[in-house]
Amino acid sequence: MTTVPSITRTTTLAARSSPAPNGLRVGWVGLGDQGAPMARAIATAGFDLQVWVRREASLNELEGLPHTRHESLADLGGASEILGLCLREDSDIEEVLIAGGLLAAMEPGTVLINHGTGLPGYASSLADRAARTGVLVLDAPVSGGRAGAEARRLTTIVGGPEPALAKARPVLDSFSTTIAYMGAVGSGQIGKLINNALLMMNQRSIQDILVLARNLGLDLDRLVDLLLSGTGRSFAVEALTGPVTAANAAHLEVLQAIDMDIFTEAMTALGQDVAQLDAYARPGAHGLPMAAELLAEGLESGPGRSRSVGVRR
Repeated sequence: MTTVPSITRTTTLAARSSPAPNGLRVGWVGLGDQGAPMARAIATAGFDLQVWVRREASLNELEGLPHTRHESLADLGGASEILGLCLREDSDIEEVLIAGGLLAAMEPGTVLINHGTGLPGYASSLADRAARTGVLVLDAPVSGGRAGAEARRLTTIVGGPEPALAKARPVLDSFSTTIAYMGAVGSGQIGKLINNALLMMNQRSIQDILVLARNLGLDLDRLVDLLLSGTGRSFAVEALTGPVTAANAAHLEVLQAIDMDIFTEAMTALGQDVAQLDAYARPGAHGLPMAAELLAEGLESGPGRSRSVGVRR
């Protein structure tokens, strides 16, 4: 495992003329596609945002918002009362926490929140190790994608000790419309993985219906309008009219296939046989580009009506 490099160039920190109105010092690592709008929501809500970045350009995501930039992960850990991580994989989390010295620098009573999607077993292991120094851990993956993060309408799925959630709830409220508390450490990850698998199963069903409708010669644009208002509606249908497009579907396919890998590994480790669920859900990920292309062709050749692309939750 490689050591995470500290940024050595001195930068000008955002000035504060008075303490942050919400008081809490909230640390943040991960200013990516989803993490950046979450961090912006935290700063906008008035929390004292503390950040560490690997790449200088990432700070552009916080332009115009008050924040304090730390040169090392250890400095960030010591300055944070609540610390959120929005990183892609468990291995990324392990790298910044252990190799980067973040966990060792955190004070007893600090709440560490893992917003990434990963294995429940890793969440439990992390909580056990953190408890030795008095740090409380929440696994709190989010659902809603970048669009939900930008609208501050994420669903945050939480596992971990309730006192830690009580302390962190005001921060989670800054970017969430729903905080779904699932129970003990690891249950937040289980809830998110099940949610992901069901989404892909729904996508598979929609793909089968779209192919059937095309073969019958139906106008797919009009059919989707029906599905958006009828009893067959679902988030998977809505997503195909908004954030999922022919341009990004292949990228989303890759991410969803990774999610299914994690789902199957996690459920197998928990003693569950999910072979049939995997066999049904995984094609829902792989068929996403096809479904997006079908609807794009329908919009190009259809009657020219405009459809709202806002995704309703």
